[in-house]
Parts: sequence; C-alpha cells; structure tokens
Amino acid sequence: MYETKIKAIDLFCGAGGSSFGATKAGVDVVAGFDMWDLAIKTYKANFPKAEVFQTDLQKLTDEEIRQFKSSIGNIDLILASPECTNHSKAKGNAERDEESKMTAFEAVRFARVFRPRWMVIENVTEFESWDKFKDLLENLWELKYFVKKTIINAKNLGVPQSRERLFLLCSLTGKAAEPAAEYVITKPASTIIDNSGKYKFTPLRKPGRAENTIHSAERAISVLGNNTSFLLVYYGSGRKKNKGWQSIEEPLGTITTLDRFAYVTPSENGHVMRMLQPEELKLAMGFTPDFQLDSIPGLTRRDRIKLMGNGVCPPVMTKVVKSLVKNG
Repeated sequence: MYETKIKAIDLFCGAGGSSFGATKAGVDVVAGFDMWDLAIKTYKANFPKAEVFQTDLQKLTDEEIRQFKSSIGNIDLILASPECTNHSKAKGNAERDEESKMTAFEAVRFARVFRPRWMVIENVTEFESWDKFKDLLENLWELKYFVKKTIINAKNLGVPQSRERLFLLCSLTGKAAEPAAEYVITKPASTIIDNSGKYKFTPLRKPGRAENTIHSAERAISVLGNNTSFLLVYYGSGRKKNKGWQSIEEPLGTITTLDRFAYVTPSENGHVMRMLQPEELKLAMGFTPDFQLDSIPGLTRRDRIKLMGNGVCPPVMTKVVKSLVKNG
C-alpha cells in the first residue's frame, strides 16, 4: 500500500465529484481545472485548500502545462473526466462535436508533463465506441501506462442512482486492480426525497399540464394504485423503458443535465407533483449533505442540475482510487 500522502490534480473537475471521492480515499487534491466559471465557483467553495484554474485545456500550450507543473509540483494521480455529452446516447440524434470529444487527449498531455504514478479517466460507456478510443489507449501505452478498463454502475456501490460509467485505470507500476462491486442492498430513490414540506407541490391534473405527463402518471397509478408515490421520468432511454415513470423503491434513473424527474404523491385532493430539487439530486449522486451546492450564490437551479448531471459519483471514485493504489 502506498504509505505517503497521495497528491492529485483534477482535470475537467466540474463541481468536484471526483475530487470529493478521492479525498474520501485519503488523497490530497491540490488543484482543479475547468473552463466553466460556475463550476470553478462551486469547486472553490468545496475545496478551499486546492488551487483552482479556470482555463480551456485544449487551448493550453505544452509550455503552459509545464508552467502548471512548476507551480503545483510533483503529483501522484491525475483524475480526468473529459467532455462526455458528445459521446453519450442521451444526446440523441443531435449533431456531435468532434473537437469536443478530443478533450480526452488533454489527459495524455498532462500525463506526459506531470508523469503521475496513476491516472483515472472517466466517461460514459459509449466512449469506448469512439473511433479515436484506440488512439487514446495507444497514447497511454506509449507513456508506459498499464491500462485497465472497467465499467461500474454506481447503484452497485450503494449510490441511490443507476449510473453506468467507463473508467480507465492507468498505472506506471504495471498493476491496476479492478474495483470489485460490493453489491450492497441497493438504495432506492425514496432515500433522497425530502418530505419535510419545504418544496411546493402543484396538482397533477391542473389546467395546462402536458397530456404526456398525465398519461405517464396514469400508467403508474394503474400499476401502483392510488396510494403510492412514484417518479415521472422525462427524456432519455429510461423514459422508454419505464413508460415515463419509475418506482421510488428503485434507484433513481441516470441524472443528466436536464430537469427530468418529477415526484408525484397522493394527497387529500388528488395527486400532486413537483420536480426533484438539486439538493435531492446531490444526494442521489452520492454526495454527503455537507457538500455545498444550494448555498452558493449566483447559481440558478438549472446550473445546479447541470453540475450534478455532468458529475462523477464520489463513492465510485473513492472505490476506484482505493483499488488503483492498493498494490502501490
């Protein structure tokens, strides 16, 4: 086992899901990089001791990366979550941005300069079908990294969300143990729903409500009965699979950057509903309540949802990092 404190940097850090998880694994995350100002603002609030750099990594010269190396010093681990939207099936038939996909190679450029002992690259599972994926692996092999590919569903590690992601575990030691899924009793969506009354509900069957929403709710009620709460699911493949709804006794479907889950519950005057709130989505990602999200000024509700939808589940990264450094 690695005996000294492991130092890491987080590329495409977003709100800090990877950093939060790595910190729980005992890692000292010393710097985060992202180009979105609101992600940087959130990251600063949650990692006050880390250096934070707002920059477009694709526009950095190699000399600028070397300057970062001089400033930050030696590190042991790079965490990298390159842009995933243009790989994901959630984008549907929309046009793909090939230049955006190339952000994955920024991890290679940083690794070439920093030469960390380990690196973790995270993305959607469709990342593997990208026509440049083999080139990425070859670049890592040229840097003498042993690369272990693994796919992990967060629900199998006790996260109350079904979220499947691809991880590339890279090691200069020639070892990269695959993190075993614990297969704990899965946590249902009900565990993250706030029933304190702080959030406002509206009638399910109110004037102007979309017909598809009503039809999805009626399908759920026909299965569950009139006295059971459930979730409506907007957008994405989960909507087709579950006919627009899901039980709250199952892990939440995959959180995206869109506002896609509505909580429906019976009341004395018929069913009422509201959208799940960012604080609930935060818990569904596996963040602990002390992670700052709603308390950060200047972030809209939409911004907070986007930060979560683009994020990494911290408990998964904790498990990945622990398995990666286990053999030293």
